[in-house]
Amino acid sequence: MKYLKFTQYAYLIAAILVAIESFNQYKGGNTNQAILMGLFTLAALFMFFFRRNFANKFQERNNKH
Repeated sequence: MKYLKFTQYAYLIAAILVAIESFNQYKGGNTNQAILMGLFTLAALFMFFFRRNFANKFQERNNKH
């Protein structure tokens, strides 16, 4: 079950890296790719919070039994 904690932070790291690249693309004048990468950033952030919530629920369920 330790992989659940690892994967949630992997999504967070991916979101940070893609956000940085999105900013660099925007500065370079490639706005279409910057917007696309911004959407990927939002998706990765959503997955981070979703996985964190799922891991917390799973941990609470294991603690009850």
